[in-house]
Amino acid sequence: MLKKFYKIIIVPYTLFLLYLMFFGMGRQQMDENLLTVEPIVSTINFIKGCISWKDAVVIVGGNIVMFMPFGFLGWIFPKLNVLKNLIFTFVSAITIVEALQYFSRMGIFEVDDIILNTFGVFLGFLIKKM
Repeated sequence: MLKKFYKIIIVPYTLFLLYLMFFGMGRQQMDENLLTVEPIVSTINFIKGCISWKDAVVIVGGNIVMFMPFGFLGWIFPKLNVLKNLIFTFVSAITIVEALQYFSRMGIFEVDDIILNTFGVFLGFLIKKM
């Protein structure tokens, strides 16, 4: 039952996430291309600059939690039941999305997003294995 629901919901969920990543939360095209490639530094600086801890938890935690469903992709694609295959596939896909944000100027290419999103996939994978 859960697998059937997952197979139905994952495509609209993915489209929803893509919408958020490019157009959601009042995003507008930036004047210039931006990228952040120092791992962890931008996240620490973001947390330090947050007005409230709630904002920091929602944004940083959201980058993890929102991607946990992709840890269950092995239910649809059996080759992705192997963690190495899942992580390689996901990192490739999310890097392309981050690059599209950069080139479209509808977001920032951030290595930290790749790390946090991938950690979310890993946690989802662990939950699926339980």
